[in-house]
Amino acid sequence: MNQSIKNTVITYFGFGIGAINALFLYTNFLGKSHYGMVAFLLSASNIMMPLMAFGVHNTLIRFYSKCETETERQQFLSFMLWKPLLLIVPVTLITYFFYDEIAFYILKENPTVEPFLWLIPIIGICMGYFEVYYAWVKVHMQSVFGNFISEVLVRIIVMVMLFGVHWNWLTKDAFIYGLVVAYFLQFLVMKAYAMSVKTPTLSFKLPHNSKEIFGYSFFIILSGSVAVLLMDFDKVMIPAYENIGSNALYSVAIFIATVIAVPSRAMLQIIYPITAKLMSENKHDELQDLYQKSAINLQVFGGLIMLGIFLNIKQIYHLIPEEYSGGIAVVFLIGLSKFYDVIQGNNNAIILNTKYYRWVLVFGLLLVVMMIGLNMIFIPMYGIVGAALATLISVIVYNTIKLWFVVKKMNLFPFTKNTLLSFGIIIVVFLLFYFWDFSFHPIVNILLKSILISIVYMYCNYRLAISAEINQVINNFLFRLK
Repeated sequence: MNQSIKNTVITYFGFGIGAINALFLYTNFLGKSHYGMVAFLLSASNIMMPLMAFGVHNTLIRFYSKCETETERQQFLSFMLWKPLLLIVPVTLITYFFYDEIAFYILKENPTVEPFLWLIPIIGICMGYFEVYYAWVKVHMQSVFGNFISEVLVRIIVMVMLFGVHWNWLTKDAFIYGLVVAYFLQFLVMKAYAMSVKTPTLSFKLPHNSKEIFGYSFFIILSGSVAVLLMDFDKVMIPAYENIGSNALYSVAIFIATVIAVPSRAMLQIIYPITAKLMSENKHDELQDLYQKSAINLQVFGGLIMLGIFLNIKQIYHLIPEEYSGGIAVVFLIGLSKFYDVIQGNNNAIILNTKYYRWVLVFGLLLVVMMIGLNMIFIPMYGIVGAALATLISVIVYNTIKLWFVVKKMNLFPFTKNTLLSFGIIIVVFLLFYFWDFSFHPIVNILLKSILISIVYMYCNYRLAISAEINQVINNFLFRLK
């Protein structure tokens, strides 16, 4: 619980920096064209990340707890370090020798991005190895500093570079090249910290269960790619139908909506290894309890953030340059998809640690095909709103399938009567506050309205005892005040 709170604070701090970058610095210093390029390059790199990591970031968490001796743990950790090279080397060679063909196929509608295309695999490698070392510290239950590196470090470096563009220290093109430096530094700092937590004894001996590990890693590559495609593929597809500047508008709206998932990202950093441990020990009742607690707590926190965004969205867009307006519908559609993802609790961690995980991959691959088809239909019809609609439909279908799978195969269910009560509170608060605003400056408006929303929302949750853990935190706070 202590690490979850610290992770939440760090993640929100990182998102605060990211908000300044995405909503104000990118929009005012970089311009729509280069901002759109950045969104495309980072989304494409993120899609490549599961491949470059060879699924090690999840494989390490799943199998580390099964190592019975220190020698086995050392061999396993060493194996996890060099394993990604088995895919990094061939993918890099393919990219190098077929660069022009790949560039033409992907960017025929926006050829100005071609000089930067080679950055994608390099940033993808940095992202991949960062996740490997991040998983390294997670299995040693040391997620806080790693979360700081993940959520804060790159955003601070990007902020400095954006001011460099503003003060003419960097050109806009140099800023894009500088993204490689930012993600390489993130990887180096994460590696140094991981080595300080646990220094490995390098070994090239395969673990005794290497066949099972390779099979699981291939699954993670595919399933991880499915999850990332659901999150980022729209930003890769938009330039195929729209001007690259449309990606900038879409990215602003996406960033605003993504804040809803912050509590989930922070809490799941520590819940994932706990879930793996409970499942390896076959503690079904404790797992059911953790599943329901994670789902309702994330629903309460996610609901508050979603209301804060939806009920202030018009004022938020008053603070952004007018040329980036037009994304309110995208915020609502993506926001709903993020909220549906959040209320699943540690659903994904459960699936990844069952013997049935390969079945979910089949559904995921079918869903990717559906998502690509929906984007091809909706983007030409509705532009960036069409991309958001395709994402919402895809996420609802995908998460519903995963939920059904856990209920059917594991006899675990995340929802209780408090789930319905929480939905009722969210709907009532939304209807109370959506149709009016203060007649002040947008920042004052947002602050006052957010305070009122938070008081009403948390009071209703407290009185109805939606979450025992949240009520306990509030009671402890009130006791200290007295």
